[in-house]
Amino acid sequence: MKKKQFWQVVFIFLLLFPLFYSYNASAQSANEIFFINLDKKTIARGYTVVAFADKIKLSLIPGILDESTGVDVVELHEALDEPWQFDRVSEVYQFEFRNKLAYDNHKPFIIQIKYDSQDNNLKQVYYFDKNFNAWRPLPTKDYSQEKMVRAYIHLPFARVAVFSNPEIMSVGGASWYAYQGGDFAASPDFPKGSILNITNIENGLSVKVEVNDWGPDRSLHPDRVIDLDKVAFQKIASLRDGIINVDIEPVYIPEQNGRVLGINIANTVSEPQVSSRGAIISDVDNDEILFAKNATTTMPLASLTKIMTASVFLDTNPDFNKVVAYSNKDDEITWQHVDKNESARLRIADGDELTVNDLFLSTLMASTNNTAETLVRISGLSRTEFIQKMNDKARFWGANSTNFIEPTGLAPENVSTPADYVIITKNALQNSIIAQAITTKEYRFETLKEKNKKILKNTNNLLYSDFHITGGKTGYLDEAGYCLMTGIKTSDNRHLIGVIFGAPTRAVSFDELSDLLKYASRKL
Repeated sequence: MKKKQFWQVVFIFLLLFPLFYSYNASAQSANEIFFINLDKKTIARGYTVVAFADKIKLSLIPGILDESTGVDVVELHEALDEPWQFDRVSEVYQFEFRNKLAYDNHKPFIIQIKYDSQDNNLKQVYYFDKNFNAWRPLPTKDYSQEKMVRAYIHLPFARVAVFSNPEIMSVGGASWYAYQGGDFAASPDFPKGSILNITNIENGLSVKVEVNDWGPDRSLHPDRVIDLDKVAFQKIASLRDGIINVDIEPVYIPEQNGRVLGINIANTVSEPQVSSRGAIISDVDNDEILFAKNATTTMPLASLTKIMTASVFLDTNPDFNKVVAYSNKDDEITWQHVDKNESARLRIADGDELTVNDLFLSTLMASTNNTAETLVRISGLSRTEFIQKMNDKARFWGANSTNFIEPTGLAPENVSTPADYVIITKNALQNSIIAQAITTKEYRFETLKEKNKKILKNTNNLLYSDFHITGGKTGYLDEAGYCLMTGIKTSDNRHLIGVIFGAPTRAVSFDELSDLLKYASRKL
């Protein structure tokens, strides 16, 4: 660099430095800072660090510190990533022991934080784990009447806050019922095997119970948080009280597939972490994409194909009451793409009779492949014409990266993208017959000739969740992984459609799409 250019750079730097300094100073000044020095005499008798008008306390009993140290506590007022699943109900605080060697981290101390929240949901203290860039929960006791929590922590430095879980109630009414005659409870929030400490808010009496049943039904009793076995209820109240107000403290919650209370414990971060190959959530009323991963990448879509098969079949104006004969040829044609022992199929004899409605629901609900071929056969179109209409309809709707070579989804050459499949779903669900079929949980019928009774179960487990489901379809193929589409209506009547391609397991497809739908609902 020439000498003249060097001095020009220096001049510009000196000119702009006050602006940078002013920006940093203002960012720092937004945070409130508290400091106290604890000498040996003080720590020997124990001390409670109280900062920001009692909003946070660090209770350091004798033996926690063995040398003098300064303690910094900062109330942070700056943009921070927060776990998408929760509502933050306190300030974010950062504390630090300046002399790290003074603290024996084998001995936890108590941190107390006040919060500001009017809800009755579960409150927990979380600390930010910089190693994983994620928030981790601490064992927490919620004093709901005082709007304050206490938690154990064993870190000389941490960033902490109180978060409220909008999916789990911990304060509300509790009734009793006679079941197994012990310290048991029924909960709609905590899974079986959970250990909970239940406190009667009126008298302060507590009982520890194990969840061994489901209930109460929140749609009927929105303010009831738990039902106690008669034996447990009597330890904290009189049976004559009927319903009491209680506070729930989780003692032990079993982990299920890497999740605790439905939360992926490894991913309490600012947005859902998705292991599936592709995913998308769209607000289809506004064509707004709320989450996307490889949403325009072409992949096999497995039995999600059947939504288009059903749509083209409906274009032929079928009579759903018409009785048709099944042919084994409908099964045999699927063997071009799958071993005959591995194909999902409706077990029915050659020549047996059933209605078009039976075939249609079996294809969409139970995702049976042989019945999809039967629909094609009875449509009045040749198989080639039918498949061509599937592709033509995809193009007409704007799903230009989608291609079908057969109607079941067994061929890996049936491909689409998550974004395309949102388009397909949005259009297909405008037909009420499809929407009703793919939201039906169970269907029973009897074949007319052989008199075989059949029970069809919908393969989409999200139908049994708290979502207001507008449609759903599952799919699986070795080459495709587990695929899933589900549409929901939000509490403010927004229509969301979520699509997962290539999940490693069926459980993961349900968990990840559930996370994405909740995330999008909260984001809206």
